[in-house]
Formats: sequence, C-alpha cells, structure tokens
Amino acid sequence: MKCDKCGHDAVMHAGYSGAHLCDEHFRASVEKRVRRRIRSDGLVPRDATTEDPNRWVIGLSGGKDSVVLAQILDDTFDRDPRIDVIALTIHEGIEGYRDESVDACVELASDLDIHHELVSYEEEFGVRMDDVVDEDPEGMAPCAYCGVFRRDLLETYAEKLDADLLLTGHNLDDEAQTALMNVLNGDVEQMAKHFDASLGPLGERADQAAFVPRAKPLRDIPEKEVALYAHLRDLPAHITECPHASEAFRGEIQELLLKLEADHPGTRHSIVSGYEEVASMAADRYRGESTPDLRECAECGSQTTREVCRKCRLLESIRAM
Repeated sequence: MKCDKCGHDAVMHAGYSGAHLCDEHFRASVEKRVRRRIRSDGLVPRDATTEDPNRWVIGLSGGKDSVVLAQILDDTFDRDPRIDVIALTIHEGIEGYRDESVDACVELASDLDIHHELVSYEEEFGVRMDDVVDEDPEGMAPCAYCGVFRRDLLETYAEKLDADLLLTGHNLDDEAQTALMNVLNGDVEQMAKHFDASLGPLGERADQAAFVPRAKPLRDIPEKEVALYAHLRDLPAHITECPHASEAFRGEIQELLLKLEADHPGTRHSIVSGYEEVASMAADRYRGESTPDLRECAECGSQTTREVCRKCRLLESIRAM
C-alpha cells in the first residue's frame, strides 16, 4: 500500500475513512485531530497570558494513551508560555506492573523537561492494591476500589497543584465503550453528568466550581492508532494490561464494538458523535434537578454528597480486615 498523500509506503489503513498513510502523514493526522479537539472543546482560554498562564495537569500513567497525550501537548505548547503542563503519576501498589510504567513516566517527563509529581496509594492511604485485591472486604472487582482511589488522588492533586484543567488519555474506544454502556443501562442522568464532567466543550458545561474541569484531547483517536503513534515515535510507553483488570461488562462491550467496527467501519465515531448530542440534551434536561448538595467529608474534607465519602468508607472496610 502507498500513502494517499505522498506515494511512500503506508504504515496504516483507516477503515473508517479509507485513508492509507505513511509514517509522516499518519503522525501528522493524529496530531491534527488532537489539536482540533483542543480547539473545539475550548481548552485554551482567551484570557490566558504569559503573566497568568493556564496550568494543565496530565494524568500520566505510563501507558500508551497518556504518554502520547503528553508528547503531543509538549509538541504543541512547549513554546507557548500561556500553557504550563505538569505530569501527575499515581502508583497504585501493583507489583511487577506499576513500577515499570512509573519508570516510563519518569523517562518521558525528563525527556520533555516537564514537572513530574509521583504519589502513591501507600503514602496517601496506607494501602496497596495488591493487598486490597487479596482482602476484598466489599466483594467487589479490583477496578471498583482502584477507580475510587485514583479519582480521589487525581482530583486532590490537581487542586493542590493549582490546576486549571485535568487532562486524561481516554481514546475513542474508551469513550465509545462508556457511551454504549450508559445507553444499554438506560442511564440518561449519567449521560448528563458525563457531559458536564468531561465530555462537553468547556463553555457548554454546567459550572462545577468544586472540581478541576477535566478534558480528553485524545478521544477522537482509535486505540490502535494511539499505539501505532507511540511505536512510530519510539515513546517510552509501558503497554501491558493491569493484572487486576476485571471490568466484565466493559470487556463485553469492548469485544462487541471491535466486531461492529470490523464489520461496519466508523461505528465508534458514529456512536460517540450521536452520544455527545444526546448527552448535551440530557444535560439541559437534568442540570440542576435532584442534584444533592456537596459537603466536606467528615473524615478527609473532600467534596461528597454524604457525610463520609466513598473513598473513606472503602478505606474503613479495608482497615477493618
């Protein structure tokens, strides 16, 4: 196969668009789509200045998605004094897995010369995920514990680092899976929350002053293209699945989407595009309705709708074992 743009050997074929692209034009295509998403979501505020730059914190796990995101953001904003990028890595305490990905994070942050913060469950909560999985006091999947702890640390440290924006490396496959899961669950209110939390353009979301806004600049890029980009640029990504990963429903949805995409190229793009519109309408419908007031957790002070937040209740269960 030859590249449609220059005639050199193609490194990929995008079934959803029919495009054949060489190394150079493939990388340019990925970068263009990420930058277009940054513009369309309004991530760079008009009032950002060199004297008062916008601070962006990237959740850098060391996996392909966050590493590619960090690299493209650095390429885009390294010489733009209006944007200050910081990398935040969370060590969950998973032997033989997270240590290697942390090494990748340290290497990349050094290569890009960006400030890098490393925090751990053990230091912050006194627990390691390996031990949580062994004890499992709530009878839940490991991801259920880890997701709560990880979100808490991302939010806490984004606030500590005075971030204006928290960026994560969710790709097109991730977003299509979440969209389909919410649709199959019939959870329209969750769609509304999704839109205001991280999906909608910043200017169209409800005000959520209690939390640092989130954004996902990679969400137009298919997972395989993210992996190929990381490979072609020889980025220090740790491409290995977590040994505790066990989100059964998401796994089923992932397999379904892969089959649909193979049979009907463009399915993921169509799902996400339609979902975004429905989520926007849902946000208009549910915004302000039956939304519990936020309060400070009696244990840790984080924002919650209950007296004690979910994280602290889980930690209490774990420590009681």
